[in-house]
Amino acid sequence: MNTEDHNTKEEDRTGVIDVIAHDGKTGEVVLVMNEPDEWDDSEERLIGLQERFNAYVSFLLDGEMASEQPELARRPARIEVHCAHMPDARALELLSMIHDQLAFQEIKLEVVVTNENCSGGL
Repeated sequence: MNTEDHNTKEEDRTGVIDVIAHDGKTGEVVLVMNEPDEWDDSEERLIGLQERFNAYVSFLLDGEMASEQPELARRPARIEVHCAHMPDARALELLSMIHDQLAFQEIKLEVVVTNENCSGGL
């Protein structure tokens, strides 16, 4: 998988695509969203997560990716959320709803928990 880092300041990561990659096995363009913090069951955290997804989907569908990464345009897409900790119940519920909505746009969603004691996926 080829990757390019697109990290900026941690304070406001709403419009930040953490990693853009090409999965050579599946042919998919992969956008990685890193979630290093523990889930705190807060409304603020869920709103921030939703806003980040809105930015990722907009990047894929509104032509920004095609202009920045033309070689990846028109490829199937997958968004991977890399979590350092297992998402809490409210976050899992939101991720499930997002998964279902993304399916209508033919965008896959995978959740990867990197904590050695847990693993998961949608």
